[in-house]
Amino acid sequence: MRFDAREAKQLQPGQHMTIDGCPGLRLEVSKTRRTWTYRYKRLSDDKIRQVKIGEWPATSVQAASSAWEKLREARDRGEDPAGEKREARREAQAERNAALTRQTYTVRQLVDDYIEGHVQTNYTAHGVRTSSAVVKDLGALEGRDAASITRTEAFALIQSRLDTPVAANKLRGELARAWDYAIDAGKLPEDTHNWWRQVMKGRIRSKGKVIAGERFGTHQRVLSPKETGELIRWLPNFSELFTDVLTVYLWTGLRGGEILQMEGSEVSEEGDGLWWTCPKRKTKNRNRPQATDHRVPLIGRVEGIVRKRMARYGKGLLFRHKTGSADTGKGITQNAVSSMVYHMQPYSAPHLKHQRLPVSHWSPHDLRRTARTLLSSLGCPFEIGEVIIGHVIPGVGGVYDKYTYDRERREWLTRLAARLEELASQSS
Repeated sequence: MRFDAREAKQLQPGQHMTIDGCPGLRLEVSKTRRTWTYRYKRLSDDKIRQVKIGEWPATSVQAASSAWEKLREARDRGEDPAGEKREARREAQAERNAALTRQTYTVRQLVDDYIEGHVQTNYTAHGVRTSSAVVKDLGALEGRDAASITRTEAFALIQSRLDTPVAANKLRGELARAWDYAIDAGKLPEDTHNWWRQVMKGRIRSKGKVIAGERFGTHQRVLSPKETGELIRWLPNFSELFTDVLTVYLWTGLRGGEILQMEGSEVSEEGDGLWWTCPKRKTKNRNRPQATDHRVPLIGRVEGIVRKRMARYGKGLLFRHKTGSADTGKGITQNAVSSMVYHMQPYSAPHLKHQRLPVSHWSPHDLRRTARTLLSSLGCPFEIGEVIIGHVIPGVGGVYDKYTYDRERREWLTRLAARLEELASQSS
């Protein structure tokens, strides 16, 4: 049995690969997943059937081949695995319908309706996966009548998850939104109490990171001017890709998720210099009506980085993965950047021998916070600083002030670039 994981990763949507020695076992690729399936002819009428085994890489090739063997044996006995699976789904649906007929609307049904009716419609693919994972385990409440959930039961579920406060808070928030959705949709009586909005409100606090066995709390790190200069001088010790990404963080104050989606087609040469117009759909504010495309003047080192990468990649993604010397065409993730920064920290895997950062206990997002703090230290007006880093101006001001602030963006990011160069040039 031969299986090449690299070949599997390179498959495009609509393509598939077969596994030697396992006739009918296929790895099929869609836009969002890679799925193991077993295709076979039903013995009774020679019709082609297909049954899903699992998703790769969560289901390994060994697990898939083991499942395939059992399914093939069942097919050879004259059974129809795909038909049996459909029948099981029909029976499960019938059971759900029966529960509705008995006017018992379970917590699991409520959450599933919320995921299908709201989350899948309004969230990104990543958001759908995250929300679905948060509400996957509902404990003893799973089969309970959603309308009769008591405050004590809601409290008990959240209390049971407090060993991971962030996850507990996410669960509380998702369930609160799910109950609101069910009440709005008429699936729960209008007078149903949404206890999730009240239990433990304001009392769930993260305990902070644990680094090298020591808890560091939830402080918001801002690099000092001296640390900023030291870090800039040290950045070339990263690979070119990570050096460029972290430089853009400092020189623009942008979010990592926006930086890593930058495409050459969004960059334009204008009368006062180079600009990147980040589409609203790529920003954190994509669901806020008053938000617009985010305009970013590319100044100093960032201009050089973008021009270099446009010469290399044209109109496509500018921050890409490489496998050896080969360009994969795929962008890198925020997790990859954070992992690399952690790998270079003095406290990370001390048994490994590689260069370590001279400035410790920071994450890539702290560079955004550092850039915003430097802007304030230079005298940048509050509203302009907020516009530069992509915050939506709150309240009535955000509704009525439609000025683009392009001139001010370039002016203050030019001052920020000069300050960063000054810090980088200072000897330690």
